Amino acid sequence: MLESVGALTGSPWIYAVVALSVLFDVFVPVLPSGVLVIMSATAAAAAGTGAGQVPHGVPDILVLTLCAATASVLGDMVAFRLAWRGGERLDRAIARSRRLTTAQERLGTALARGGGILVVIARFAPAGRSIVSLGAGAAHRKLREFLPWSALAGLAWAGYSVALGYFGGQWLGATWLATGVSLLALFAAGAGAAFLVRRPTPDTAKA
Repeated sequence: MLESVGALTGSPWIYAVVALSVLFDVFVPVLPSGVLVIMSATAAAAAGTGAGQVPHGVPDILVLTLCAATASVLGDMVAFRLAWRGGERLDRAIARSRRLTTAQERLGTALARGGGILVVIARFAPAGRSIVSLGAGAAHRKLREFLPWSALAGLAWAGYSVALGYFGGQWLGATWLATGVSLLALFAAGAGAAFLVRRPTPDTAKA
């Protein structure tokens, strides 16, 4: 698989594959978009393309980061809008989900106070992006409140993932060891983010 991604790295098609994976994993969180981003950056760095350009003059690392970040924001917006329009079926599904209900409450409070850092943290947690985007839309939060934090979250996640793959490839080459170490770092960030998202806020604890 690493060799296949390495072959795609020299073609603009890698950006389309990454973008589609990141875009749709807001609806199917099991899609390995983070794995694909890391493997792409690892292959590019190991081939000596990270600091400059890939074959055919296509800038690699920067475009890969921007591509992943943009797709992340677009996916968030689609989920946000779908949840905003909602309907009785979606409302019932959210009401039955403790995670979505809690996300609605916490996110609403955070955005109202001008502190949507929860959106950024949740982007690293497993399924956190889906929960936050759907929760914000279902709660009818204002787009101008949610969009800037979604953009920051997408850029932070994309930059972190690409950096892991890039430096792993620079130090260890295009090997499964490099990919494995990078993925462990990504999963560690996800575990930490999940803990922070689930941790009760002071207001919740008092209640």
